[in-house]
Amino acid sequence: MADPDLARRLGLDYPIVQAPIGSATSPALAAAVSNAGGLGSLALSWRRPDESVAVMAETRRLTSRPFAVNVVLAWPQDVQVSLALDAGAGIVWTFWGDPRPYVRTVHDGGAILMHSVGSVREARSAAAGGVDVLVAQGVEAGGHVRGVDPLRVLLAQILEQVPGVPVVAAGGLADEDDVAAVIAAGASGACLGTRFLCAREANVAPIYQQQIVAAGPGTTVLTRLFNKGWPDAPHRVLRNSTVRAWETAGCPPDGQRPGEYDRVATGSDGRPVERYSDTIPTPDLQGDLEALALYAGEGAARIDRVEAAADLVRRLARPFGRPRASTGETTPGDR
Repeated sequence: MADPDLARRLGLDYPIVQAPIGSATSPALAAAVSNAGGLGSLALSWRRPDESVAVMAETRRLTSRPFAVNVVLAWPQDVQVSLALDAGAGIVWTFWGDPRPYVRTVHDGGAILMHSVGSVREARSAAAGGVDVLVAQGVEAGGHVRGVDPLRVLLAQILEQVPGVPVVAAGGLADEDDVAAVIAAGASGACLGTRFLCAREANVAPIYQQQIVAAGPGTTVLTRLFNKGWPDAPHRVLRNSTVRAWETAGCPPDGQRPGEYDRVATGSDGRPVERYSDTIPTPDLQGDLEALALYAGEGAARIDRVEAAADLVRRLARPFGRPRASTGETTPGDR
């Protein structure tokens, strides 16, 4: 069942959560979301330790509110988790693996452990292991997708079969109506990723945001195509020129795909980015950025503009009312 006190437990005004959208996360985005009363997040998995320390420090400089740090458990993350706890992170968020080895470390560090799941089996295991908050990721989600069930089905199953742990809903959410719907279905909060890619503070190239805003129904595809860097992991992307060329060629296997070794983009440091890389278009890249991995959920069809993260949080939070400045409680004023 829904936990009406989840926002208070996490130190938020609203249980609106910015998904850990990989390289698109930035101190500016996480801080803006948190300052507006939601939960901003930073993705640390692919950062060097010194970069992780720097982005956490910059985020803390920009906000005194809670924010989450996310790590992907497809790789060992002991160093990143330790760095996060040393930096005073109050919320550690894990994904794509077994969070149980990290439970004691996170709790001993005084932090809350969130974990994203794509099945009831994963949810049961995480809850039994001591995870504090579950994030149920439906198959509609953008980026790397753990499960195969629609969010409404997965959410209902977890709420019924894994009682006692608050569940945040994720996957294909784009507006305040989506937020209201998952709360009505029993979720304790709402997590959005693609929508925050279209925040002004997101660390993405303008072409990426333009492609999301232009997306219509059926524009996304669940695939394993952009697998250089993270193999064998299903992901949902916009159907761009790379996807269309591969589909036109009959969806050939790795090594036989059109333009398999094309250099599509180049980083400011000269680093080449090949076609089918898991790299997204960020502002430091030059080249054919439209051909890179454009991770996006099915909710992209309902995103029609780029806006400031604070404005986005306030709009998404309308179903929860207006917070009282002195207590953090809400009133029904902005419904």
